[in-house]
Amino acid sequence: MQNNQAIVPAVLDQAGSEHGEHPSYLRHHFQTVEQQADASNFAMWLFLLTEVMFFGGLFTAYLIYRNWYFPAFVAGSHQLNVVWGTLNTLVLILSSFTMAMGVWCAETGRKTGLVLCLALTFILGIGFLGIKSVEYAEKIEKHHVPGLHYSLRSFLDPDSDAAARAAGDKPMTPEMAVHTELYFSLYFAMTGMHALHMIVGIGILGFMIFRARAGAYTSGHVTFVENFGLYWHFVDIVWIYLFALLYLISRH
Repeated sequence: MQNNQAIVPAVLDQAGSEHGEHPSYLRHHFQTVEQQADASNFAMWLFLLTEVMFFGGLFTAYLIYRNWYFPAFVAGSHQLNVVWGTLNTLVLILSSFTMAMGVWCAETGRKTGLVLCLALTFILGIGFLGIKSVEYAEKIEKHHVPGLHYSLRSFLDPDSDAAARAAGDKPMTPEMAVHTELYFSLYFAMTGMHALHMIVGIGILGFMIFRARAGAYTSGHVTFVENFGLYWHFVDIVWIYLFALLYLISRH
């Protein structure tokens, strides 16, 4: 029954095109819905390719500097809370599931399910940013934000810092400790850009929820939902790499 319902809009689109009538969601510069979908999908994959190159450059820079200043980067990673990072990873994995279910609901014409899945994805995205704000607040409190007020105390005197003491850090020389600021520069650059992508995604989700309630994506036109799903999954994958690089590798 669901297959028949999914086929009906496509048949109507084809019939409308044959009579020179465009569906409401078909832009005037496209002849068919299929042509519009192909162009949209190509544009999305091209955009994601540029994103891969952008984040790939940041990852490469991080790995190079970590190799050069390994003790400073290990000490810097000890200042990150693995529990918060793990929780955020689980939140994003769950949000990928709800987003995938949202795409499925759009493809099968389930309006209520689509709205619910988009709303859950929205809430999980907000939750991720909330957890990240807690981590950022801790860095501000410890003066680990790169700049004029950056503090080396946690690395020159590990006994003064609970996280450094728990990790068993040894006092570092000032020459090496100063490179921990580079670690946090890359930390804020990478996680900040990721958070910006999350904020953009959450904003788009809010718009999609509003439109989905009006039945915009369950009448045969699901390309927008599918392409946004690709964007959301990409952002989630980027976080998994960030979690591994910043929180986990070579902590000891």
